[in-house]
Amino acid sequence: MASAFFEVKDLSVHYGAIQALRGISFEAARGEVITLIGSNGAGKSTTLNAISNIVRKTSGKVFFDGLDISAMLPDKVVSTGLVQVPEGRRIFANLSVRDNLEMGAYTRKRKTASDRSELAADFELVYGIFPRLKERLNQVAGTLSGGEQQMLAMGRSLMAKPRLLLLDEPSMGLAPILVDEIFSVIKKINEAGTTILLVEQNAYKALSLADRGYILETGEIVKSGPSSELMRDDAVKAAYLGG
Repeated sequence: MASAFFEVKDLSVHYGAIQALRGISFEAARGEVITLIGSNGAGKSTTLNAISNIVRKTSGKVFFDGLDISAMLPDKVVSTGLVQVPEGRRIFANLSVRDNLEMGAYTRKRKTASDRSELAADFELVYGIFPRLKERLNQVAGTLSGGEQQMLAMGRSLMAKPRLLLLDEPSMGLAPILVDEIFSVIKKINEAGTTILLVEQNAYKALSLADRGYILETGEIVKSGPSSELMRDDAVKAAYLGG
C-alpha cells in the first residue's frame, strides 16, 4: 500500500516498438497541485492516459488513496474519485451543455432522495464556478467558444466528484485572458480540497500555480522539486520559461 495520497511507480508504456514512458515515478500529497512539464512528445498525455487506464501500461503501478488502480477499467477509476479532463476537451458536441454535465455524473448513484439532492447541489456548484454554463444550459455544446468548451469539460469532470483531477493542457488554444480565467478556476478547485495533477504547455503558468513540478523529457523524469526552485533553475528557465 502506498503512503502517498497518489503515487505512480516505475510506469512504462510502449506504442509498438516505441517506448513512450521509461519507468517514471512521482507522487502527490492530499491537497497538492503537482505539474508535469515537458515539450511536445515528451510523454505527458501518455502519462495521464496510462494513469486512467485509457492506454495499456507495459509495467508499473498506480496507487490512489491506498488502492491499487493499475488494472481497473477506466469507469471504475472514475468511481474511485480520480477523474481526467482530456486534451482537446472531448465534449459531446451534439449534446446540450446540460446533457454533457449529466454525462459527467454517470457513475454516481441516484437511487435515494439524498443521492438526488447531492447531485442537484453539485449542479449548482458547477454553475457557481462557471456561470456561463448556466446561461447556456440548452445550447448545443459544439457551438460554444473554445473557452466555454474548456469550462464545460472541467464542469463535466466536477460532476463526477473528483478527489484527484488530472488536467491535460487546459489552456490549449485559448486567448490569454481566458487562460488567466481557467487558471483562476483551477486554483479555486484546488482550494476547495481537490488534489490536482496538471499537464500544461504553459510552463510558467503551471509552475506558478503548482506546489511541485516534474520535468519530463523523452519519457523520463529528469528533474523534480518545489515549483519555486524549478522556476529559478537555469536549465529549466532556458528550456521552458523563455530564458
